[in-house]
This record gives sequence, C-alpha cells and structure tokens, in this order.
Amino acid sequence: MIAPSPSLPAFWEARRRESPDLPEAVPLAWAFGATPDHADALLDLVLRGVKDGTASSLWDYEESGEPLPEVGELSVILDGTGEPRAVLVTTHIAILPFDQVDAEHARAEGEGDRTLAYWRSSHERYWREHSENPRGFAPDMPIVCQRFELLWPR
Repeated sequence: MIAPSPSLPAFWEARRRESPDLPEAVPLAWAFGATPDHADALLDLVLRGVKDGTASSLWDYEESGEPLPEVGELSVILDGTGEPRAVLVTTHIAILPFDQVDAEHARAEGEGDRTLAYWRSSHERYWREHSENPRGFAPDMPIVCQRFELLWPR
C-alpha cells in the first residue's frame, strides 16, 4: 500500500481554492495497483482519459476493514511515490462475482487490449499475487466494480 506524502493537505487546499464547493476535509487518498510502477501506469491511463473504472476484491475490503467506495465520494489518487496527482468522483458501484464482470467494465478499466479476456487474465493474476486476504482468488469471488469521473486535472 502506498502512503500519501506530506503534501496531501496542501494539494487539497489548492484544489479547494480552484473549486470552493469541494469539502474542507481531505478525501481518502489511494493509489491504483499494488506496486509503485503499477500505480504510475494506471494513473497515466486515468490522466489520458483511457481509464474510468477499477475493480477491487470485496474480500480485501473485508480483510483490511477499509470502507467500500460510495457513489458521489471523492478520492485523491496518488502516484507511485505517494504524491497526490488527481481527484476522482465515484459515479457507479456494482458488486458482482468475478465471472460475471462484463466486457463494458473491462473496457472502462482501460488496461491491455481492453477486452474481457485480458481483464480476467490480468485480474486473476493480480489477486493471486497481491490479495490482502487469505482466500486470494476464486472465479465467483465478489468484485467491487467502480466507475469514476476525473475531476482534476481536466
């Protein structure tokens, strides 16, 4: 897990000066993926407008005790060094078995060739290698499919 840098509060204050309607409290800050390189690569897809979806294991949320994302929730996205680089708003949440995630969600994640086959292969490998829970991966494991909109930078 990548920890936010000490610059997070100043980053959020700068965003609030640009958009005074943003809440005072700094939103949850997190990075995509499990490694700094993965975080940077996935953040790049977001910043280029290719990625507007992500998926997480419900079992990992249960293991870590982190709250599930909610529609309307803001997030600060970190790069691989923990620096804040983007602000997202969650627009849709669906919890589905892994084997029922569809091609549209795979496309939204923007990875590889954006096909469902690629998504299934890469995500199975990811959860086998990086799960935070002892169950790891199962074809019917519950997946939190999240869609989002990039608010900053535009």
